[in-house]
Amino acid sequence: MRSAAMLDRPVVTAPPLDAPLRRGPAKPKLLSVEEAKALDAQSMADLFKDHINPGQFHFMKLLGFHKVKVESAEGMFYIDQNGRKILDFFGGFGSLAFGHNHPRIIEARQRFQDEKRHEIAIAFLSQYASALAKNLAAVSPGSLDMVFLGSSGSEAMEAAVKVAERASGRKNCKIVHAENSFHGKTKGVLSITDSTLYQGEFKLVENRYKVPFGDLEALTACVESDPDIGVVVLETVQGGGGIVQASTYYWQGVRALCDKHKVMWVADEVQCGYGRTGRFYAFEHHGVVPDVTALAKSLGAGKAAVGAMIARREVYMKAYGTPKTAMIHAQATFGGIGEACVTAIEGLNVLYDEDLIGNAEEVGTYLLERLEAIRQKYPTIIKEVRGQGLMVGLEFQDFSRTLPLALRPMVAILDDKLKGSLSGFIGALLLRDYDVLVAFTEYNRNVIRLEPPLICGEEHVDQFCDALDDLLSRGIVSIVKDFVKSQMG
Repeated sequence: MRSAAMLDRPVVTAPPLDAPLRRGPAKPKLLSVEEAKALDAQSMADLFKDHINPGQFHFMKLLGFHKVKVESAEGMFYIDQNGRKILDFFGGFGSLAFGHNHPRIIEARQRFQDEKRHEIAIAFLSQYASALAKNLAAVSPGSLDMVFLGSSGSEAMEAAVKVAERASGRKNCKIVHAENSFHGKTKGVLSITDSTLYQGEFKLVENRYKVPFGDLEALTACVESDPDIGVVVLETVQGGGGIVQASTYYWQGVRALCDKHKVMWVADEVQCGYGRTGRFYAFEHHGVVPDVTALAKSLGAGKAAVGAMIARREVYMKAYGTPKTAMIHAQATFGGIGEACVTAIEGLNVLYDEDLIGNAEEVGTYLLERLEAIRQKYPTIIKEVRGQGLMVGLEFQDFSRTLPLALRPMVAILDDKLKGSLSGFIGALLLRDYDVLVAFTEYNRNVIRLEPPLICGEEHVDQFCDALDDLLSRGIVSIVKDFVKSQMG
């Protein structure tokens, strides 16, 4: 007879005689691919809060994003669980130049898989990494022809800053960056990302100066104040800063200043590059070439994570040009991974075969014209429309400015706390009522960021602008009421 203690023990049954002998631990309860695909919106939300980022979920819920389960995506549209087509004017912060699931990109990746090509080539040379590097050199002006491949914009910018610092020749090299800059969240480039929120309380690199963006006089004074300054790092168009551009006079001055003082200029094109502004690189609008630049986002053609640093040969060789220094910043394990490189190679070919850079310039001009007409129609709501190509910022007035004159003085004292509320209300209602997705910016929260795929046509611009016009015609009071109702429903 079994004792009470024995009854509490789990009963262990012997495996079937023909079962394979397990040599490792038992398999935990894991979700399968099919089970993941079948998750509903509520289950997704619960798992996100439990295992990813509950604080971020708070903001997703405010915007209504938590109710959407994307089942598929094609071209300019997401398709949700209800079959609703959502026009994508967000574009993954510029990551979707080709829209969703471009057929040529999918076909190139499928061929790579079907042929069982190799992914990791660390011991051996990779034909795919070599070909992608050659293509990046071919599309880059001047002597920008030495390439480092990685997996993200932060990684590409880390490589860019490091090669520039070594090539500067300064033993105590200091770096200049701009106010409202965003260069990534990894430790090195976080130091030159101008955000107290992102920087948190991390110990940062201290050899840096900050100057106003687009102010050549301030930059000149800074560079000339300290001979240890060896690197200037600037986004050609500030994305997180609210789609902010600088003049050709400024960029030509940057090039001349850096040449005069033998300072390396790093142009961050992670978001504004790859044809988004109507040139492959945004700096090409100004007739200048930096010493080092960086790409990511759409370089992976919406299907792979690819980042690249491209440096002038002279700069690269000065930093890593000997056998002794060659491995200081060599590619990491997944830099130049096979299928990612194949994807990027095909993407560059599609970009030119389909004239998407020209399309970005032409359709971008049409988008700016339509938005400016809407701004003139609602000047108390929209403060400014700016941008180039398909990288556009729509800045709304401070909340008090949208209200009747009698109410403005009372509400004005709350404008700073209310920053971003109007853009958030409008973004949430565009999604809920008009099936349009837009993005926001890190620093100027009053700005809606528009970075649709470069395949965008005038008909998509019309769909977005008609929706925006109709929404703004409700008036601010109705927009606020509708948003509040959406939170209560």
